[in-house]
Amino acid sequence: MTLEEKVAALESQVEQLKNNAPEDKLSMVVFTGDLDHLLAALVIATGSSAMFEKTQLFFTFWATAALRDPKKAAPPKNLISRMFGMMLPKGTPALKLGQMNMGGMGTAMMKGLMKKKNILSLEALLKRAADAGVQISVCEMSMDLMGMTKEEMIDYPGLKLAGVASFLQDAGTSKTTLFI
Repeated sequence: MTLEEKVAALESQVEQLKNNAPEDKLSMVVFTGDLDHLLAALVIATGSSAMFEKTQLFFTFWATAALRDPKKAAPPKNLISRMFGMMLPKGTPALKLGQMNMGGMGTAMMKGLMKKKNILSLEALLKRAADAGVQISVCEMSMDLMGMTKEEMIDYPGLKLAGVASFLQDAGTSKTTLFI
């Protein structure tokens, strides 16, 4: 192999490494709809975006209910979808703690402590995430399964419906991927 051929082979390998190198990007699956888990997810997301990383959240299964807007009326639905709508929380104000909820007392105590210690509420964290350019995608399959529609979701800049393949494609180039 000549020197030129070796250099060309090395250049090809370097180009391949550059193409497969992870980006400064955080991809997170947000699975649970518990208040404490969503607080953690949004604190991490806003922290990530503050470090100039592209940040994307993929809301799936129980977390999708947190993105329902309590002020919006849902379009007409079948019986199963209406039952899911009644059983699942409608938006962030209705979320409860995953641990130590104690019939709602723990959630009220946590929200009171957060306010007293000047810790941002979930609603304020969502606004901060939007202002920072955090991308939120909602799992189409989860929404379809639970009878939710995009019309009843919160107004979040660039909120998009996506499938798992889209998320995995984006996450494949992330430096960090988390599951909450």
